Amino acid sequence: MVFTQSSPSDVIATRLTLDEYRAMEETNPERHEYRNGEVITMSGGSEAHSAIASNLLIYLGFLLRDSDFRLYNSDLRVWIPEYQCGTYTDLMVVNGEPELNGIRNDEILNPILIVEVLSPSTEAYDRGDKFRKYRSLTSFCEYLLVSQTEPYIEQYHNFDRNSNDRWLWQVHSNLKQTIVLHSLNVEIPMTEIYRRINF
Repeated sequence: MVFTQSSPSDVIATRLTLDEYRAMEETNPERHEYRNGEVITMSGGSEAHSAIASNLLIYLGFLLRDSDFRLYNSDLRVWIPEYQCGTYTDLMVVNGEPELNGIRNDEILNPILIVEVLSPSTEAYDRGDKFRKYRSLTSFCEYLLVSQTEPYIEQYHNFDRNSNDRWLWQVHSNLKQTIVLHSLNVEIPMTEIYRRINF
């Protein structure tokens, strides 16, 4: 089904196979999430959303430029086998070589860090079902949920790779704070994430 999300009460749906979905994504300017046969149109982002995601990509890219970590923006999908789900993140980081989904060069299986910049239409999903799906990936161990309306970031980190039910939660709500990204062993000031963002 293809869902168009202009509002919760205005949903249009049709059925697509996984192959049809992938072919559509190669040529369609809009992005869609695949959820086990259902295809959901991803809503467009705001100027603040784009700027925050860019700030993170630029700053982390500089910090990690000589490391084995690789950063990817929203051009690539994360493939979540357990849920037959392909989705786009605002930013993801892979340790070493990306593990691709079979012969696909646009679907990654092994992110360690995922960042989502929250939007009104996707916030509940990013916090709930999407986070649950991400947690099924064995490589995934850190998650940032970044507000675009105020300096507020929620950080989840799993310190125990052998258990997926021990995620620690931390809130950052002061621009003077620095966030320690445990999975990358780097720090990023809140001021860099929110550089030139006016609240």
